[in-house]
Amino acid sequence: MKKTLIVLMAAALSMSAYAQTQTIRAFSHRGGRMERDENTLMAFQESWDAGYTGFETDIRMTKDGVLYMTHDSTLERTTNGTGVFEEKTSAEIDKLRTKKGNKIMRFDEFCAFLDGKDSLYVEWEFKTKPVELYPQERLEQYVETIYQAVKNIKTKGSQMVFTSSDYRGLRYLQTNHPDAELLLIISKPINDETIAMAKTVGIYTLGCKMEGTSRQAVEKAHKEGITVSLWPGQSVEDFMLGAYLGCDRMCTDVPLTVMKWMKENAPWIKVIY
Repeated sequence: MKKTLIVLMAAALSMSAYAQTQTIRAFSHRGGRMERDENTLMAFQESWDAGYTGFETDIRMTKDGVLYMTHDSTLERTTNGTGVFEEKTSAEIDKLRTKKGNKIMRFDEFCAFLDGKDSLYVEWEFKTKPVELYPQERLEQYVETIYQAVKNIKTKGSQMVFTSSDYRGLRYLQTNHPDAELLLIISKPINDETIAMAKTVGIYTLGCKMEGTSRQAVEKAHKEGITVSLWPGQSVEDFMLGAYLGCDRMCTDVPLTVMKWMKENAPWIKVIY
């Protein structure tokens, strides 16, 4: 049933006005979290080896101010540790392993991985919630450290995007580094409310949920000068739905599966991996 649905969706999309013009920037979400051990060097390396130049990752800060690539504020889901990540020291985090036996990747290791690679698209997500873990002074130190390190990555023709669902960090960049490219994550669909929010805060790239998003709403966002990134991307079906809705960017948790399927079944859609 699912296979039939996505084939029909692909056929419909091929006959639409988007067919000749649509380009989607695909990126490997946490290195492909449903195919690989998320936010690890192995995950990003295997996405790169497969042909991906687009990545998304999450950044948290330890008690002693060291940055790591990890999504959750608690350790239980992805590691053999327990407790709150931000309450641990870097020495404690370095002793932990993921559920699949890999080390917890440091932020500077990911920067080193990207160094020397060109034509990248990277989303650096500020994980600063719960907000009480990042009071303003700590948050500013966190954001400034990330910004300066990203600026120092040696790369050509690349797009570095700072993202968050916590507006505070993005606002700091707007004030102190207006050159930074920003994306506001909102756990709602593209609609009149989220379009208005983007215009109010002055961030013209939105990362929104596909559920509840319509093609008409995406078209309206585009008319307002807003770039649309959609999530989640847990399957080929999700990716095709994002394409049908007219998104500009699409994360995927199954990057290798999506790349293979799109090349074989929807070659008329220009996907930048």
